[in-house]
Amino acid sequence: MTADHDADSELLDDETLEKLQALEARAYAAFDEGDLIDAADLFGELIERTPCIPHLHYMRGLAYKYLRDWPASLRDNLRSEQLRETFDQATAWNAGIAASGASDWAEARRQWNRCGIAVPEGEGPIDGNFGVACVRLNPWSSGETVYMRRLDPVRARVENVPLPESGFRFGDIVLHDGASTGKRIYGEHEVPVFNAMQRLQQSDMATYAVFVQCDAAEDIAALRQLSLPGIGLIEDWTHSVRHLCLRCSYGTPHLHGDGDGDGDGDADNDDGWERERNLGIAAQGRAAVEKLMAVWTKAGAGRVLDAIEQREHPLQDPEPGQVWWLGEENEDEAP
Repeated sequence: MTADHDADSELLDDETLEKLQALEARAYAAFDEGDLIDAADLFGELIERTPCIPHLHYMRGLAYKYLRDWPASLRDNLRSEQLRETFDQATAWNAGIAASGASDWAEARRQWNRCGIAVPEGEGPIDGNFGVACVRLNPWSSGETVYMRRLDPVRARVENVPLPESGFRFGDIVLHDGASTGKRIYGEHEVPVFNAMQRLQQSDMATYAVFVQCDAAEDIAALRQLSLPGIGLIEDWTHSVRHLCLRCSYGTPHLHGDGDGDGDGDADNDDGWERERNLGIAAQGRAAVEKLMAVWTKAGAGRVLDAIEQREHPLQDPEPGQVWWLGEENEDEAP
């Protein structure tokens, strides 16, 4: 047991204390290896034997946090709070995350106030303006990074059109972790990157992959300036997304140039404009997308619509043994 939380251990004989220390080492090892269920169980055994040690409740709450069991995580973090003589910021943050995941808005507000963070008063979900940041969707798999508008310290609305494979949509409200895992450039500033924990509210904007041809960036700019009912956002994935050939993945036939295929960046290279464009369009229905593209193609020469595709993908869950919560600088150190 740790030296600064030894009130219970003072009553234990050396043999029992040694067994508990070995059990605690196993619990931490299970957590570090991503075996969260085992970690929660092992910390639970320790809590049964030494119920007044706050960091054990904190660690079980942390395991439940990454298992996304919000009621259990909230329970343990609140118990950790009760057992401490002084304020512990990590406990308060994890309690705030768990309360937000459990939709306990009164408790979430209490925890953010304890952390010195002012949030709008009220009884329902917090709806504030905490600026722009980035979120890694499905950090345990593809980890697609998109921009988001933060509603409170750990909830945000997705501001890009994510790839359909992510299972997320433009306008989704997501719960994200409290610790930054990296940085990205937004305009002239750096903004933090957070890991998404789960989707809390699904947007009514489905994702459509739209394949077009056009002669210049001005054609895409003209498309993005169109405002039609049922259209949420138009994004030029060819410019903004790094991925394998999206057209091939959707079965839309075309010829590959020398630079096509396994692109790891912007398709608009030094040789000039790429005429074939892959677009992500968030819309309430296919009819709205069809109308949008009809208006656009009719308004300019050389504009061609190749295909409109829409595929729904389920949200992904982490696999046991994944240590997905580390920051980008620590990922190489993960087991």
